[in-house]
Amino acid sequence: MNFELTQLPVADIQGDIEVIIVIDKNTDHVFVQDKKLLKKAGFEGGQDETCLFISKNRLYVGADSTLSKDIRTAAANAIKTLKGKGYKSIKVATYLNSNKCTNSLRAMVEGFILGAYSFEKYKTKKNENKIKQITVSLDEYNGYKINIEKASLVVHKAQITADATNFTRDIVNTTPDDCYPDVMADIAQDMANESGLKCHVLKPKELRKEKMETLLAVARASRHKPRVIHLAHKPKDAKCVVTLVGKGLTYDSGGLSLKPADFMVTMKSDKSGGSAVIGIMKAVAEMNLPVEVHGFVGAVENMIGGDAYKPDDVLVAKNGKTIEVRNTDAEGRLVLADTLCYAQQEVKADYLFDFATLTGACVVGVGNYTSGVMGNNDAMKSLVVDAAKRSGELATALDFNSYLKKTIKSEIADVCNISNTRYGGAITAAQFLSEFIDEEHAEKWAHIDIAGPAFVEHAWGENPFGASGAGVRMMVKLIENLVETEEK
Repeated sequence: MNFELTQLPVADIQGDIEVIIVIDKNTDHVFVQDKKLLKKAGFEGGQDETCLFISKNRLYVGADSTLSKDIRTAAANAIKTLKGKGYKSIKVATYLNSNKCTNSLRAMVEGFILGAYSFEKYKTKKNENKIKQITVSLDEYNGYKINIEKASLVVHKAQITADATNFTRDIVNTTPDDCYPDVMADIAQDMANESGLKCHVLKPKELRKEKMETLLAVARASRHKPRVIHLAHKPKDAKCVVTLVGKGLTYDSGGLSLKPADFMVTMKSDKSGGSAVIGIMKAVAEMNLPVEVHGFVGAVENMIGGDAYKPDDVLVAKNGKTIEVRNTDAEGRLVLADTLCYAQQEVKADYLFDFATLTGACVVGVGNYTSGVMGNNDAMKSLVVDAAKRSGELATALDFNSYLKKTIKSEIADVCNISNTRYGGAITAAQFLSEFIDEEHAEKWAHIDIAGPAFVEHAWGENPFGASGAGVRMMVKLIENLVETEEK
């Protein structure tokens, strides 16, 4: 999808259809040209409400305000409405929230790209998006003046971020028979070659040498051998160092603690954390952000068989800690334990973040749409929550406490891979991970549980059925924020 900026008013632009965003139900604004028809059609202008006048080549869509979150979903719903129709180009004005802030312009571009996404790899009859050109007029809703060079940079960043999100969605949506650890490593390598990143892939022989025995145990019953992927973006004069770690369970059967059939259906989504890391690295490289960023992905398939690891096993993690296995469906934290240890060994980071579809408890606690953010340092958690809010994602902080920490105590090993209570499961899982964060990184680490928003079986906001690409936009924004902070 190509975006073009122009100083011309919308009326002077060539385009198959004009998209007009009605702000706060204000049909008296000069941009609104069909007030009487809208009233006759029953259009009130509520958030994401649409009204298409085919004969006039105009689509109206409502937005509660010019805030980024409202403009993004309005743009997404506009393009969803036009999908499958004959339009090939759109013209649209600009809607800013303030004279000095271009976030809503970025949001609009992201909304168009994210809303146009659909995953149709396995369909014989495809309903592809026909819109290839969107022309954005800098004729602004509130009369604000926008520098075209500044606007062009904003649009460029929006395109990169949204494309990286859609790239992540594609990986997550791909079936386990087509995307297993070796394939995930190939995807990362191909992306690295295209984006100018360094990529190193560890195979079982190297994993054994690195003493990543908990990760290897989870992978043992699968015919698809595990991989650990290390992507690196190392610009000159980097302002800081960021490490990202992702859970890449390409499929999770639950192992011998077998999941019920209904819960297995969406388990291709268990690679969402690792996929997000790959997508973030793509965006960081294409923006060429002046931050050294490393991405580590533990790519594993958790299956059943005669060689499967078992409840009652005691495993030794890379850092030497012993883990009592009481449930083989709590496998993601075992994969992350070793991957986190390896990442800290390889890189001394200023910031350490991990992404994982880790617990159903997080979904129970905060819902389908929100990521849970945990860690030892409130400031680190706030960095993530703030970046999520500014990017259009939803995230909330969950606090550790010493009482819950006691519930993962083991009588026969250093720690147990599940707690002895059904309550606070997202927090106890994160506290388990904290056992594998070394002292140097303890205050620099945040865990992001994306189990809720990563994969939802209905469309919501700018997200389609299936994978949302959760984590990509928030972390790209966070890294951009770090650049701004360091430059001050």
